[in-house]
Amino acid sequence: MTGVILGGGLTLVGLVISFLVWRAKGPASGLRGVAWSLVPLAAGLLGLMNAVWQFVLSILGILMGLIFNPMVWAGVALAGLAVVLYVVSGFMRARGVGTRGRAREPGAAEEGGAAAPPAAGAPTAPKGQVGGAAPKGGKKQDDLSEFGDIEDLLRKHGIE
Repeated sequence: MTGVILGGGLTLVGLVISFLVWRAKGPASGLRGVAWSLVPLAAGLLGLMNAVWQFVLSILGILMGLIFNPMVWAGVALAGLAVVLYVVSGFMRARGVGTRGRAREPGAAEEGGAAAPPAAGAPTAPKGQVGGAAPKGGKKQDDLSEFGDIEDLLRKHGIE
């Protein structure tokens, strides 16, 4: 019985709001509001209002537990810190700050004192030559090398 009373009350409030919407925005919006307003009364008559009420109370209980729990706020702070660190590392990688080159210079000693082995797929020098093949055109061999033409075009037009 309480479900029907609660559903009827919610329907009455919804119908008043629907009437105001009808006058402000026209019949199409008003009819849509009336349709939604009838749902709580239908749920009350079907006996579903108690289940809906229990659901709403449990969701509110969970939210209140989250809001007033310091452990949850510590988790939120850590998640925020993780996002900030991830974004900062992306900016650092894009600018080449704090990164090591993918291939070390030939003959450079590692921590153990031995020379670094050549990277897989790296060009090797023919017999009688020291070092590997020089990069073509002297362009940078990083991810941003294809932007050189664009930079030259912008400089030509005086845009920097």
